[in-house]
Amino acid sequence: MSELTRIPAPDGLAPTAQYSHVVMGTGTFVAISGQLALDENGKPVGEGDPAAQAHRIFENLRRCLAAAGATFDDVVKLTYFVTDMAHLPAIRAARVEHIPDDRLPAASAVQVAALVRPEFLMEIEAFAIVGT
Repeated sequence: MSELTRIPAPDGLAPTAQYSHVVMGTGTFVAISGQLALDENGKPVGEGDPAAQAHRIFENLRRCLAAAGATFDDVVKLTYFVTDMAHLPAIRAARVEHIPDDRLPAASAVQVAALVRPEFLMEIEAFAIVGT
């Protein structure tokens, strides 16, 4: 695990409870492709259910991070792609199960017209830094 520095609100920027404005560290950079709500057999999970999809996506992210020798403590950036901004509360609820409020990564949320298949409501990618 790398030692990360989080700056929730640099001088002159408003603080936010949902992400850190700046996260930095040294080590090996890990990029996790956007994850969808797919089970281990590639079948969709939670069709029409943002909470179920978010929960599965964070589990998929956890597995990807573990494969790289990382945990959510190493995540420096999350990007949320959603078909409707109304899904963000479900994402935040799933995120809080994995990332405590005092370790929030940088984050961006982008509303998109569609994802790769119509049953998907969101896709989440992660960047992490592992080791020193």
